[in-house]
Amino acid sequence: MAGTTGNYTLTYSESSKGFPSFYSYFPDMMIGMNNYLYSFKGGNLYRHNTNDNRNTYYGTFTASMMKSVFNDTPLENKLFKTINLESDSAWTGSFSSDQQTGGSIDASYFVQKEGDWFAFIRNTGTTPAGAAEYPLRSLNGISASASVNSAAPAAVEINFNVNTSIGSILSIGDTLYFISPAPAPPPAPPSPATPTLCGTVTAININLPAGTNQIVVDTSIAGGNIPSTQTDYFLFIKNQVAESHGILGHYCEFTLTNNDTTATELFTVKSEVMKSFP
Repeated sequence: MAGTTGNYTLTYSESSKGFPSFYSYFPDMMIGMNNYLYSFKGGNLYRHNTNDNRNTYYGTFTASMMKSVFNDTPLENKLFKTINLESDSAWTGSFSSDQQTGGSIDASYFVQKEGDWFAFIRNTGTTPAGAAEYPLRSLNGISASASVNSAAPAAVEINFNVNTSIGSILSIGDTLYFISPAPAPPPAPPSPATPTLCGTVTAININLPAGTNQIVVDTSIAGGNIPSTQTDYFLFIKNQVAESHGILGHYCEFTLTNNDTTATELFTVKSEVMKSFP
């Protein structure tokens, strides 16, 4: 059968009364005989299920792939936080929902506990952030700055009033943005502005009795910008690979991939899910 991503073989299951499996091999002809499946390809005869290297057909390896969806209580907005695999091997996963894309788990992230594999869903995000990332929990606001020292682009000093709490959530390695609303003639309010990428936070210096309340930012990264005034409003986005914010949405579609060449079984895929309270 020809698909949008190439040719594949579709199989029918008597127990499920449907076509649940797709195989990467595409033979010229197939026949079953003496409890074995034989196929012809390019004038050669092949007997299946006898090769020590699984997922290898006609000398070509293709990874195992399984697609499904978590869609319990589809009317509620939820956070899909973790993945639990009842399997004898870890799998690589990618995740998306109706509100967010870019979720991922590398096979090396899984930890085996009591025979199962556990990992939390990372979200790769983009830099600069896309519009869909701004409403997420990984974004936090700070305040307008008091002054900006931009003498060194790789170490721009952004100073805040000592009465402004930078907070304990901000960490070195987070990505800083600023907003400069475009002025509007009275009585119209300023138009909403898209955050501008500033750079990566490299230091946080706080000594309030000495009057120091400062963030140091490397604006020399790709796409980085130095704030033009000291009255810009600053906000930051946490590293979405390090933070376990998961995937937000009414449902979560996932694709699991396994590159093992030995026999591997996957029994159940589960997720820790919590209702979102915006």
